[in-house]
Amino acid sequence: MRAAVWHGRHDIRVEDVPLPSDPPADWVQIRVDWCGICGSDLHEYVAGPVFIPVDAPHPMTGIQGQCILGHEFCGEITKLGANVQGFAVGDLITADACQHCGTCYYCTHGLYNICERLAFTGLMNNGAFAEWVNVPANLLYKLPAGFPKEAGALIEPLAVGMHAVKKAGSLHGQTVVVVGAGTIGLCTIMCAKAAGAAQVIALEMSSARKAKALEVGATRVFDPSECDALAEIRAVTQGLGADVSFECIGNKHTAKLAIDVIRKAGKCVLVGIFEEPSQFNFFDLVSTEKQVMGSLAYNGEFADVIALIADGSLDITPLVTGRIGLEDIVSRGFEELVNNKEHNVKIIVSPSPA
Repeated sequence: MRAAVWHGRHDIRVEDVPLPSDPPADWVQIRVDWCGICGSDLHEYVAGPVFIPVDAPHPMTGIQGQCILGHEFCGEITKLGANVQGFAVGDLITADACQHCGTCYYCTHGLYNICERLAFTGLMNNGAFAEWVNVPANLLYKLPAGFPKEAGALIEPLAVGMHAVKKAGSLHGQTVVVVGAGTIGLCTIMCAKAAGAAQVIALEMSSARKAKALEVGATRVFDPSECDALAEIRAVTQGLGADVSFECIGNKHTAKLAIDVIRKAGKCVLVGIFEEPSQFNFFDLVSTEKQVMGSLAYNGEFADVIALIADGSLDITPLVTGRIGLEDIVSRGFEELVNNKEHNVKIIVSPSPA
């Protein structure tokens, strides 16, 4: 079969690879319909390896170096491994990407997304930029009848936003700032609105993404290159600052900004993937009792997102800005996102031959 394989920085090759073996016990095989290019995939292309293990085989999967990318996907089950219950061949499903051991401290305390041996599909195990992929059945979510297949490839990034929103606690009636209106930022805006935030303010410099932020539900958008964003936010919050902020870029400067824009005792959730360390004066937290926390992936939020898409509360239409075939994934996918990122949100890929 054809698959998009990561070989190194700026080196993703669409090539022939062996078909997956029959799924082992407790796993299933899926024929992939759509798979989205994620920000983490882009990080691996531009600056990798970030998550992909290269120095030693991954302790749970044995993957080292070359890896089939792709984890935002939906498709139909084609084969069932032994012991799989509750699913059948032909079911339309999506899958959580957090392959986990089930036995470490974090797994046994309901925190499988930070498993000691976490193996993210498409990064530490072969993924879904391929015609078929094998995944553990305990990661599957069956999609309702009539659920649009394209929406199935958007559940994963929306679950990232939903997990971050849940980490922040109740947003009902609160003022929220989302720093960055890329895919995860837009998903976080949508989830914050669905969670009852009174106003959601986006900080973004790209004109196209500013428009997208308003389209998906942002109350206001401030451009930090054109105004004093901190002053503007204080002006609309009686001088206090926002109750909660979400950093969705992964930059040391925007991380500080996300902390600065919240009020005393406010909460800042860091969602972006950071590629370099930063200097920060932690007295800024001590003196204000601000809370800063990280948010990685998701922990069961697929179910929430599926329900909200199914009942119309979340509309994925504005998020899809490109549909391509697997053979074009580098030129019209990764390179397009690198060179025209402000005009793109989510490019989804069909691995099936035309």
